[in-house]
Amino acid sequence: MSQWRSTSFVKIISLLFLSLSHTTTATKTPTPTTTTTPKHPHPKFPCRPPYQNSYSFCNTSLPIHTRAQSLVSLLTLDEKILQLSNNASPISRLGIPAYQWWSESLHGIATNGPGVTFNGTIPAATGFPQVLLTSASFNQSLWSAIAAAIAVEARAMYNAGQAGLTFWAPNINIFRDPRWGRGQETPGEDPTVAAAYSVDYVRAFQGEYLGGGSQKLMLSACCKHYTAYDLESWRNFSRYTFNAKVSKQDMEDTYQPPFHSCIEEGHASCLMCSYNQINGVPVCAQHDLLKKARTEWGFDGYITSDCDAVAIIYEDQKYASSPEDAVADVLKAGMDINCGTYLLRHTQSAVKKGKVREEYIDRALLNLFSVQLRLGLFDGDPENELFGKLGPHDVCTKEHRKLALEAARQGIVLLKNEKKFLPLKKKMVTSLAVIGPTANATSNLGGGYTGIPCNPKSIFDGHRAYIQKSLYASGCLNVSCQSDEGFEEAVHVAKMTDVVVMVAGLDLTQETEDHDRVSLLLPGKQMDLVSAVARASKRPIVLILIGGGPLDVSFARDDPLIASIMWVGYPGEAGGKAVAEVIFGEFNPGGRLPVTWYPESFTRVPMNDMSMRADPSRGYPGRTYRFYTGEVVYGFGYGLSYSKYSYKFLSVPDRISLSGSLVNANPNNRLAYERKYGLSYIHIDDVASCDALRFYIQISVVNNGDMDGSHVVMLFSRAATMLKGAPLKQLIGFKRVHTVAYKAIETSILIDPCKHLSMANDAGLRVLSLGAHVLMLEGVEQPILIEK
Repeated sequence: MSQWRSTSFVKIISLLFLSLSHTTTATKTPTPTTTTTPKHPHPKFPCRPPYQNSYSFCNTSLPIHTRAQSLVSLLTLDEKILQLSNNASPISRLGIPAYQWWSESLHGIATNGPGVTFNGTIPAATGFPQVLLTSASFNQSLWSAIAAAIAVEARAMYNAGQAGLTFWAPNINIFRDPRWGRGQETPGEDPTVAAAYSVDYVRAFQGEYLGGGSQKLMLSACCKHYTAYDLESWRNFSRYTFNAKVSKQDMEDTYQPPFHSCIEEGHASCLMCSYNQINGVPVCAQHDLLKKARTEWGFDGYITSDCDAVAIIYEDQKYASSPEDAVADVLKAGMDINCGTYLLRHTQSAVKKGKVREEYIDRALLNLFSVQLRLGLFDGDPENELFGKLGPHDVCTKEHRKLALEAARQGIVLLKNEKKFLPLKKKMVTSLAVIGPTANATSNLGGGYTGIPCNPKSIFDGHRAYIQKSLYASGCLNVSCQSDEGFEEAVHVAKMTDVVVMVAGLDLTQETEDHDRVSLLLPGKQMDLVSAVARASKRPIVLILIGGGPLDVSFARDDPLIASIMWVGYPGEAGGKAVAEVIFGEFNPGGRLPVTWYPESFTRVPMNDMSMRADPSRGYPGRTYRFYTGEVVYGFGYGLSYSKYSYKFLSVPDRISLSGSLVNANPNNRLAYERKYGLSYIHIDDVASCDALRFYIQISVVNNGDMDGSHVVMLFSRAATMLKGAPLKQLIGFKRVHTVAYKAIETSILIDPCKHLSMANDAGLRVLSLGAHVLMLEGVEQPILIEK
């Protein structure tokens, strides 16, 4: 497994130990707890000595909760209400400055939120690949390293006054429908992968290495969009008013696992409730849903609405009968802060009308101030604290840019490679054509939620560094490609060169926030352009596909004039170099698709149908590899390499006995043991200790090729006798390993039967099927028996 850690990040770890020892010493001498108003409030740093450290909330020896309560107790109702927006107002008499909660850091510091600006001493930040491509690496250490590097740059930008400390990322919604414009922002369609990504991102971004149960945060990450949100605008359905009708079964085993893990294992300090309704109730107003996060998953943080999500409850969804009722609904449900101004404008009135009690506002402020305290915002001047020395020299570093390149390399997925056309041998290529509307552009490389990258290079730039005689033609004026006006030039350039690299696919005019696709085909006349260039070329061509959404490129898959196909997602600022490195064999591709690529016929499936499971009675094929029963262009987990790999199970237990692990083994116990649909199973809640059932699977991986390379091992399972609604198969473990040509390596994957081999029944309860389960690697299967 590749390990990556930036130099800046190592510096932070070193500083950390010094700071923790300093903190331990400092807490022995409590600061005064009087409530004298400071004479000289500092415009930026609350609690800065010698004038602003006399309040109890400034006393770092006190528990966070006590400090937050102290601060809330000092506020008037008007002052409290002014804190309920993402753009929180200053409390000048206490020396507390204004604070902008909304900054973005999906795959690098982004310009989307008002908390980030690039017009200061830091003009750019490292642009990592869009999340879906990073997910395609299936490398958890890489995911953590990227989040840690983004965190260093984020904290440096905060110190420069160009960002906040609370960032609204990651997006961990399930990529349910291939047309979804924001699927590119997510880790893909599999809940196990999305859950793992969420944990790795949040822990690294928030500074989990603080360790020792410390409540301190380097930054605050936000799990979004909670939950079952994956539609922007399709026909007459809009994300602002969409009522997602979700079964208990689908909620438990598809939509909720990433959020459950993000909070329970990742310890995220923020949760964002989404625009949509679920089964008729707006998510931000669903008390049971928000309460579940706190009481069952242990959420310790603040809950924000998506932007203007409170306003639409009254104005668009017509769920509330007045603005005051909308405010009351969300505050009572457990939401803490409104992205927007609706609570600023209507909470006072809601209090006067008796719809909202002040205690709900106090609870919200307690959560908000607690997160700010954990971030050190009330600990004085950050220059004297753990991360206070980070600055412009820690942004766009050589290490971070190298990491962005490695991420793009590892995510690239080779979909076709007839007769081993790739890799190209540089000495055998005297001239090269790079053709396509985005081939010589850099603005499209990041996808959605992108900032200003450090030093982006186009795909054409990447190839030109290898072959001096490299020619370029756009072929189409833009990605929508409504005209064949540029075809003639593209064909001419193709005829003049030894090798043609054709760049096709999508950009943000085709898929983005508020914009879903209606077709899975290449936009406009792009398909015609690809075919025309392929016919004109002296040799079969290489097709590079840009974009986050799946594409029906079956025409190219089946065309012998197209030798190789490569999906590069939105590869970030180093994408141009990474693509060229793969094409010329300096990197052996190992990425795998994190989402199913469906045929165009899938667009007949209603996008508003949230059901995951197939229903033959109504011609519904199901969704994602776990339940979809139709044909695919390329399946989830598909990806080629310049090497061939084979597998062998080295160590798998024959059986797992639950004897002695059940809370109550009495067959009369309703939850312990049931027979339904003629099948036997137990409820996970009746397993006393799932930890005791864990086991490792040992696997041998053989590289049968002549090229070293990193390779993704994917372990699936299915129950031999499946319960009603069980997945066709499900991913239960994955690991990226480095392999050497013609040699074998061994690796292991930890399996928790309660988590990995269970499923949700139609009541939304997780159950474990008794009897045979089948573990699957590519071309290899191994049964394992689970018995009571």
